[in-house]
Amino acid sequence: MIKVSIIEDHKDFRNGISYLLKASNGFEFVGSFASAEEGLEKLTGEEDVLLLDINLPKLSGVEAIPILKVHFPNLKIIMLTVCDDDDIIMNAILAGADGYLLKKTPPTKLLNGIQECIIGGSPMNASIANRVLQLFKKYIPIKNDTFSLTPREQEVLQLLVDGLDNDSIADKLFISVQTVRNHIRHIYNKLHVHTKSQAVVKALREGLV
Repeated sequence: MIKVSIIEDHKDFRNGISYLLKASNGFEFVGSFASAEEGLEKLTGEEDVLLLDINLPKLSGVEAIPILKVHFPNLKIIMLTVCDDDDIIMNAILAGADGYLLKKTPPTKLLNGIQECIIGGSPMNASIANRVLQLFKKYIPIKNDTFSLTPREQEVLQLLVDGLDNDSIADKLFISVQTVRNHIRHIYNKLHVHTKSQAVVKALREGLV
């Protein structure tokens, strides 16, 4: 059972997410909060995933991320927002967001994104993933370290950078999803990272793809 809370200042949207999660098998809706300040005060610490808006009164979602991570280090944070500005996307990821989805994301894909985040993925809309890739290619200097990645691990890393999820990588490489997860675990160990977002950032920063 994946326990989820949401911080969102629009009541109707909060209620819609709560109804979706309550009606979906495998999910438990824990709580909804209208501001980052309220969330910091009332989050139970039992949550696995927090859906976090960016444009919040007073403390913004991006500003709240590092504070939330200090108080709840195991909490996965998915930005769920209308904001698709390049600077905001980059700042959220660098602040420690584990995923970035637009509010127009269909319900099924939102639920899939929450599940993906729990197993170590970094859910993003395809358009967001592509923009992140282009931003890092443009602004991050290229290096040539290999970190002793095997050819197969480099293939998997490239597909992660391209925004593919574990199932899509498995289909593309004709291997099982479990094998993909094993490769990703080895990649994380070699790159000294803990999330897909961090792996993508380091791959681009170090010129691994």
